[in-house]
Amino acid sequence: MAKDKQKRKHDRIGSLNLLNYVCLDESNEEVIQGMGRTLNVSQGGILLETHIPIAKRYIISLSIGLEDEMVDIKGKVIYYQDGKEGRFESGIEFQDINEESLKILNRYIIAFRELQEKG
Repeated sequence: MAKDKQKRKHDRIGSLNLLNYVCLDESNEEVIQGMGRTLNVSQGGILLETHIPIAKRYIISLSIGLEDEMVDIKGKVIYYQDGKEGRFESGIEFQDINEESLKILNRYIIAFRELQEKG
């Protein structure tokens, strides 16, 4: 799809990183915790694959390993769909990302794009 026809503010890059997620309710209490993986990532969000569906009402706290650094980011589910082999895919929009985490995320996106261009 042409870039000008996309609705996203940020380009997404393919990414397969494992992560830990915690679903928080409106009182900021932990409801569900699990492991998942990113299918793609951008400055604005990720596509998360999990073994269970994640309801839109939850805030998601993510701990993502990018290379040798950990990034902790909060976001909200903006959509979900059935994925492959009984898994679920959730589009997560970042809501609470600190400056240091954003720098790490940007470095990762740049490095990944460079690898794609070479490969």
